[in-house]
Amino acid sequence: VQLQASGGGLVQAGGSLKLSCAASERTGAMGWFRQAPGKERIFLATIRWRDGQTYYAYSVKGRFTISRDKAKNTVYLQANSLKPEDTDVYYCAASRGDRNYAISYYSTSGAYDYWGQGTLVTVSS
Repeated sequence: VQLQASGGGLVQAGGSLKLSCAASERTGAMGWFRQAPGKERIFLATIRWRDGQTYYAYSVKGRFTISRDKAKNTVYLQANSLKPEDTDVYYCAASRGDRNYAISYYSTSGAYDYWGQGTLVTVSS
């Protein structure tokens, strides 16, 4: 499975960005993480293809929205009310199949089998 992330850029604090992740084929679930150089990946949001169920990290709940377009095999992350501390490289990820676990299972990086190349989000103060 190939993942192509896009949509990152420079935005002022309080602004918005919409990240996209196009997958070469349908997978079980897709998620978004962020990571700074030398640090662990941090979970942001996930969505299951089968039923559209979503799960968010507490830090972004109410500000970020994950959605999917089945026809395009694409997942989006709408990031609103961005803060300078949101600055990071954002990665999308996909699981090989639907393991029929609770959606919270996909909040860990180990739940995913494929990773995109990352897109940089910079929020200026």
